[in-house]
Amino acid sequence: MTDHLQVQQQKLELPLGFRFHPTDEEIINSYVIPKVLDEAFVTAAIEDVNLNKYEPWELPEKAKMGEKEWYFYSRKDRKYPTGIRTNRATGVGYWKATGKDKEIFHPPLTLIGMKKTLIFYKGRAPTGEKTNWIMHEYRLESNKELTSNPSTATRTVTATKAASKGEESPPEYYS
Repeated sequence: MTDHLQVQQQKLELPLGFRFHPTDEEIINSYVIPKVLDEAFVTAAIEDVNLNKYEPWELPEKAKMGEKEWYFYSRKDRKYPTGIRTNRATGVGYWKATGKDKEIFHPPLTLIGMKKTLIFYKGRAPTGEKTNWIMHEYRLESNKELTSNPSTATRTVTATKAASKGEESPPEYYS
């Protein structure tokens, strides 16, 4: 893991001690909104990744930076082509929403986005085994109008923060 961090720092030429810890409001205003408005928007800190193609323990090597938490842009994948349910399955498990979505406000009281917490389970629902992997999914508040361009309204982009709450490595039988 240390070698990976050194490669990341060399690639981005970051000063020693640099940490990327944006607030919820900063994630929405500085990263999600620009990405929704312009798919070509690129930032040095957040990588575009299809989260359904990778297991949580593979995500650190896909990230641009981070030691214990990693940030990604991801498009929401629909479970069914004509449905509204989100597909959160990977090859060996699934991300399950937990708790109530948190509202993110821009002072004083403007609702700008939502934060959903998900936990990774190995196996298939409903008998999956809970792991230490946690993900926070940031999305725009559904009533937020950014532009009169209708094509922007149909894009669903989220910024995601993934982290492991413990020293969990990939299971041997999945390697």
